[in-house]
Amino acid sequence: MDFRNWIAGEWRGADEAIADINPSNTGDIVGEAALGTAEDVNDAVAAAKAAAPGWANSTPQQRFDVLDFIGTEILARKAELGRLLSREEGKTLAEGIGEAARAGQIFKFFAGEALRQTGDRLASVRPGVEIEVTRSPVGIVGLITPWNFPIAIPAWKTAPALACGNAVILKPSEIVPASAHALAEIIARSGLPEGVFNMVIGTGPDVGAALVAHDDVKAISFTGSVATGRLIAAECGRSLKKLQLEMGGKNPFVVLDDADLDVAVGAALNGAFFSTGQRCTASSRLIVTEGIHDRFVAALAEKASALVVGDALDEATQMGPVINEAQLNKDLDYIDIAAREGGAVSGGQRLNRQTPGHYLSPALVTETTNHMRINREEVFGPVASVIRVRDYEEALSVANDTEFGLSAGIATTSLKHASHFRAHAQAGMVMVNLPTAGVDYHVPFGGTKASSFGSREQGRYAAEFYTVVKTAYTQP
Repeated sequence: MDFRNWIAGEWRGADEAIADINPSNTGDIVGEAALGTAEDVNDAVAAAKAAAPGWANSTPQQRFDVLDFIGTEILARKAELGRLLSREEGKTLAEGIGEAARAGQIFKFFAGEALRQTGDRLASVRPGVEIEVTRSPVGIVGLITPWNFPIAIPAWKTAPALACGNAVILKPSEIVPASAHALAEIIARSGLPEGVFNMVIGTGPDVGAALVAHDDVKAISFTGSVATGRLIAAECGRSLKKLQLEMGGKNPFVVLDDADLDVAVGAALNGAFFSTGQRCTASSRLIVTEGIHDRFVAALAEKASALVVGDALDEATQMGPVINEAQLNKDLDYIDIAAREGGAVSGGQRLNRQTPGHYLSPALVTETTNHMRINREEVFGPVASVIRVRDYEEALSVANDTEFGLSAGIATTSLKHASHFRAHAQAGMVMVNLPTAGVDYHVPFGGTKASSFGSREQGRYAAEFYTVVKTAYTQP
C-alpha cells in the first residue's frame, strides 16, 4: 500500500519512498510512504493560505459537523485503525485500539468546543465605552508529530487547530506513516474545504525544517526530542512564530513505606513498561524509601519478568517490540552503561520470537544513584531504574533533581504526603497512586523545565495556542 501526501485536496506521490516496517515482523512491509520535499511544503502552505480566510470565517456549526464526522468514523473503525497502528508501531493490539478510540474521542470533544468558543464582554473604566474580548485563529499552523503515538498526537494537535479556525499542515513521522495517512483519508472525506488540512510525510531535516522556516506559517506545535525542540525554538525565535513544544521526560515515581504494595507495583509496572516504555510520561525513575524497598523491588521484578513480550498483534502479548533496530540498540547501550556504572540489571536482553523483530525484555536496574546517566538521560524504552532513599523529604528532593518536569507520581496512603507532593513536585502533571503515564484528553497536558515550552495541549487550554486574543473598545 502507498501512503501519499495530501496537498490542496489531492493525493500526491513523490520521487522517493520509505518502507513502513512492522517491528514485530521485519519481513512484513506495511506499505511505502512518499517522502515529501520542501517544494511539497511550499505547495501545502500555498493551499493553506488560500483556504485559511474561508475557514477562519466558517460557522461553529460547520466546524462541528466536520470534526464530528471525523470522530464518528474513527470510533466506528477503531478496531481496524488500532490493528494498523499496532502493526506499524508495535503497541499491543489492546493499546493500539485504545489509542485509535482516543483519537476519535478527541475529535468529538473538539467538535463540541467549536460550538463553545466564548469571549468576554466587560465594562470599561471609562463611562460609555464597551469592551469585547474575542479569540481569532492564528492562521496557518504547522504540526510536527512523533512515532510513538501515531494517531493520537496528530489528532490532539489537528482537532483543536481546526476547531479554532486554523489551516493546518501536518508532518507526521515518516517511521509510522500508515496511521497518519488513514487519518488524512478520513479528514479528506469530512467536508472540510480543500487546502484547510494538508499532510506532508517526510524527514525532519527536509520537511520539518521547511515547515518551521516558512514565513507564512504562523505557529508550530512540535512533539519530539529536546535537541530538536531547541533547534525549532531558535528558528521560530528568528521569525517570531508562535511555538508549542512537548519534549522529553525522566519521570519519577515515588514509593513511600506506607504505600499499598500492590498499588505501587501495579502503577510502576504500567508506567515503566506498558507501550514498551516508549512514552514521554513513562516512569523511568522509581524512587523508593528504605522500609519498602526490598519488597517493592522483588515484587516488581517478578511482575516484569512475567510480562509476555511478543508480536503486537497477538492478543496474548502484554508488551510489544521496540520501534526499530536503532532504538533497540540505544536501549541496550543505556542498559550496558548502567551496569558499568554499578547498577544491578535484571532483564534487558534481546529476545528471539517466532518472527524477526525488535524484542527486548523489560529491564529493571537497581542499586542506582540519581547522578548516574541512566537517571539523567531519557532512554525511551522498557528500562526503569530504582533509587533507594531514606524518607519522603529525600524522595522529593531526588524527584525534582532533573532537567525534566513532565509527569511525577507517588504511591502513598498518607494524605499529608500526597498533598505535599502534589504541591511541590516540579512537574506539569502529578499522579497519586496512579502510573505517571496515562492522561485524559479533556484536561491540559504538558510539563515544566526542559519537558515543555509554551501553552498546554488538550482540553479547553488548547485554545491558548491555536488562537490570538483581540480586545475591541467601542463607544456607541
